[in-house]
Amino acid sequence: MILAAALAVLLYLNLTIGSVPLPLAEILKTLREGPSSGTYGSIIWEIRMPRMFAALILGGALAVSGFLLQTFFANPIAGPFVLGISSGAKLVLSIVMIGSMVAGRTLHSAAMIGAAFIGALMSMLIILVISGRVKKMSVLVICGIMIGYVCSAVTDFLVSFADDSNIVNLHNWSMGSFSGSNWSHVGVMASLGGISLLLAFLLSKPITAYQLGERYAVSVGVNVKRFRVELILLSSVLSALVTAYAGPVSFVGIAVPHLMRGLFRTTKPHVMIPGCFLGGGVFCLFADLIARTMFAPTELNLSSVTAVFGAPVVIWTMLRRRGGRV
Repeated sequence: MILAAALAVLLYLNLTIGSVPLPLAEILKTLREGPSSGTYGSIIWEIRMPRMFAALILGGALAVSGFLLQTFFANPIAGPFVLGISSGAKLVLSIVMIGSMVAGRTLHSAAMIGAAFIGALMSMLIILVISGRVKKMSVLVICGIMIGYVCSAVTDFLVSFADDSNIVNLHNWSMGSFSGSNWSHVGVMASLGGISLLLAFLLSKPITAYQLGERYAVSVGVNVKRFRVELILLSSVLSALVTAYAGPVSFVGIAVPHLMRGLFRTTKPHVMIPGCFLGGGVFCLFADLIARTMFAPTELNLSSVTAVFGAPVVIWTMLRRRGGRV
């Protein structure tokens, strides 16, 4: 009920607040009449609603990806951004984007998602190789952060060779943003994200068994090797989807699962997966609202806003674990 109420309030605020304030009566009229209802119709149907749904879907996808990674590594601060998975997706997608710009070709959604998925999977495989050699999870997280820094540095190096007209767009994308979303993008997000979330939800029983230990999962008939591959693929697809359309967004994949565990007081996946999706959507709707309105008409980087609100949650979680209370 808390999440539903927060979602309703944020949907309303995201529609009404902006460079052109819209009263509720005008919004209801525009929704009834459709996109052809003048200037207000264009603002609501072509700009604010696609961006709003993009924040909801991609925020939810990122939070679920974080929950899957935290389950896989049994680490509370595992997440797409911290482990360098988002940065790997960002690197490969930047290479493809710059190549398409040089060739004068338009990059389609399938190519963007595919490139981001390859980058996310490459980073994930590197992390898995390191995890086989490193026993301490803290060292694994540090290695993931270093991979992220390397990928970001190479990306910045490549962007510096892009044409001047394209550098601004690449820079804005690389810092995270839901701007520029349209209904075509939302359709792809909803389709691919919905399928991935459904598959993740169908893994609820194996995830529950895996949370109790690998030996227990094997004893109840879970094929652990196949299960791990499924988790890797699903988390990589969800991370790639977010990176392709919004760039790397920080801390959502770490902070939201912790907030949902505290809210629902459970780690059961059939509760956490839909809870993380809804919580991630609410979190990103709030962050996007702050990013585009706090210093309007200047728009803040989305990752900066999510870091401000997400980092304290991670710090608080680590301090509690150090104190032995969880």
